[in-house]
Amino acid sequence: MDKQRQAAHSIKLALGPIQYFWSREMIMDFYRDMSKTPIDIIYLGETVCAKRRQLSFGDWFDLASKLTACGKQVVLSTLTLVEAESELSAMKKICHNGHFLVEANDMAAVEILSREQIPFVAGPFINIYNGHSLELLARQGMVRWVMPVELSKATLTQIMHATSAPVRQQVETEVFSYGRMPLAFSARCFTARAYGLPKDNCQFICARHDEGLLMKSQEDQTVFNINGIQTQSGEIYNLLQQTPAMKKIGVDIMRLSPQARGMEEVIQQFHLARTSMREIAPDPAGCNGYWFQRAGMENCYVKDKRL
Repeated sequence: MDKQRQAAHSIKLALGPIQYFWSREMIMDFYRDMSKTPIDIIYLGETVCAKRRQLSFGDWFDLASKLTACGKQVVLSTLTLVEAESELSAMKKICHNGHFLVEANDMAAVEILSREQIPFVAGPFINIYNGHSLELLARQGMVRWVMPVELSKATLTQIMHATSAPVRQQVETEVFSYGRMPLAFSARCFTARAYGLPKDNCQFICARHDEGLLMKSQEDQTVFNINGIQTQSGEIYNLLQQTPAMKKIGVDIMRLSPQARGMEEVIQQFHLARTSMREIAPDPAGCNGYWFQRAGMENCYVKDKRL
């Protein structure tokens, strides 16, 4: 793809669902600020822990309506780890909302949406690792997929090449491009464990950490970030410098994961990158290893300047 065609391929910016346990006031203030940014798509809803109920389904729906009125496309996200009948019931309510597109983060949600012929987004926790899986889910009603965070640029390119032209035109491709990567989920709550509390009486201790709880090795190296039942990357994943590569591959959307501080500046940086043909200076901080088929916690810009 030449420079003129790259410029013509306009990448959208998406704001993923909030991964942390924020207060109702903090959530409302955050989205009020986000409504004024050049973000195109906003994902709403609780994807990590069903015990986090600062906002009800009705609250999320009302917020979605307000953000839509501000010109944003809104997607309602489902829980990733479903463990109880009540959680399945809440998932069904999101799937049947009748107005907003749904991001399915669990195969149960995919089954519900597919069976009832409701278009959906396959979230990053739906394991799409090849063109065959992409084609299959497209036939089931998928209109967008978010690449699993552990996949690389090379793998994404292979998947795109292995997918038929009609499916590539029908299904949008979204890549997690900024934020702490969601790596794993567990039935146990690691934040509660860190405070010596059982999960059933966690006292919502994760609310003390609005960007998670960092976990370091004995060598004082940041390894992971603990967020309730979710394990995240210890460093911020940042693919800002890869915006031109995204355009070349044919990525439609770059996802930015909400952080408690500095998101307006991050969004402006990505907005400038997608609208400019200038070379973007690499970020010496953070990590990007997965994108380059390296260990996820590596920063390949530092190790190999040619990347």
